[in-house]
Amino acid sequence: MTNAQWFVLIGGLLLVRGLSAGLLQRLPVTPAIIYLGVGMLVGPSGLHLFHFNPLKESALLEVLTEVVVLISLFSAGVKMPGAFTLARWRAPILLATVSMAVTVALVAAFAVLVLGLPLGAGVLLGAILAPTDPVLATDVQIRHPGDRDQLRFTLTCEAGMNDGSAFPFVMLGLGLLGLHGLGENGMRWVLVDVVWATVAAVAIGVVGGMALARLSWTLRRGAHKHALMDDFLGLGLIGLVYGLCVLVQAWGFLAVFFAAVALRQTEQSLAKADTPAADAEPLPTVSEGSLVFKEHLERLSEMVLVILIGGTLFLTSWTWAAVALSLFLFVVARPLSVLVGLAGSGTAWKIRGLSAWFGVRGVGSLYYLMFAIQHGLPETLALQLIQFTLIVVTLSILLHGTSVKPLLGLFWKRARSAPDGP
Repeated sequence: MTNAQWFVLIGGLLLVRGLSAGLLQRLPVTPAIIYLGVGMLVGPSGLHLFHFNPLKESALLEVLTEVVVLISLFSAGVKMPGAFTLARWRAPILLATVSMAVTVALVAAFAVLVLGLPLGAGVLLGAILAPTDPVLATDVQIRHPGDRDQLRFTLTCEAGMNDGSAFPFVMLGLGLLGLHGLGENGMRWVLVDVVWATVAAVAIGVVGGMALARLSWTLRRGAHKHALMDDFLGLGLIGLVYGLCVLVQAWGFLAVFFAAVALRQTEQSLAKADTPAADAEPLPTVSEGSLVFKEHLERLSEMVLVILIGGTLFLTSWTWAAVALSLFLFVVARPLSVLVGLAGSGTAWKIRGLSAWFGVRGVGSLYYLMFAIQHGLPETLALQLIQFTLIVVTLSILLHGTSVKPLLGLFWKRARSAPDGP
């Protein structure tokens, strides 16, 4: 396709998306399904007007998916409602750690025993497919900072954390393939890739978010009442925190999410402690001021990346092995990992059930795949993992996208009709 054709395609889609926003809310499909259909129509599965090769463009796709995930993680973090409490955060923490590990183990076992992959490749594939996605799961995520729905909170918080908690398993898979140093008896992996990289990421994120919140609050409350550019501050916090984590070998995805959470929580605490004049308007906050811009970037990025996903697929990409892996992940690995992770947590069974199904896979999985390819994954194995990952993501868009509105509508209908309300 020529540049002019791409402008027409993207511009036309943006116009249709903007004009049909109300209609799409009533239809039992998500916008991602429409973008995927357009990508498949103009790609090798349809008119073959273009073909996006993930292997040849792995460096570009790694950067694109990296940026999109970072923006999405920040948006998810600043929408976290209320103060941090262990009781409220227990379920998503368990999902992002215990359930994550169980999913990796189950997918790795399937990859080795059924697909015939070596152990390292199986662990790597499990790590690529285990994290749920903060980009394509907008219909099951927190909608605004005041949203108190427990299901949406659980799924949003899980997606925010497990895009970082998957990294140690990615490095383990690469290490078993001989592409990353694990140390004697795996001690380097445990101490550096698990303990240090996780603790340092959370610390950098929390300190960065709290510092920006207090600095911006002080400037706005000062005698000169400084005007601030919230969009730039939000992007600056993402870049600074992520860059610091890369420099000290910590997991930047985790840091950006916790930076956004800390920013939001600190601003809320400062607002409660403040005693403005009776006629004074509430001070603006960086978290809310930067959110709209980030969400617009997120929607545009989703459109472009899902079209590219559709443009990677040939009809021959739909092998029984890839479809079987997808169904195993959605029907066996995800539900079982949720049941194990939330066992004894006190989480309501209806929330466990919906969480077990809505483990959307998407842009995060593509990033980890491109990350592995850029770290020297052999071409033959890379092509296998590309095919598996693309089919999993495509089926996730289709299956989860068509079921999200009916299932959530039934869930909220029953919640409203319950004696104690929603």
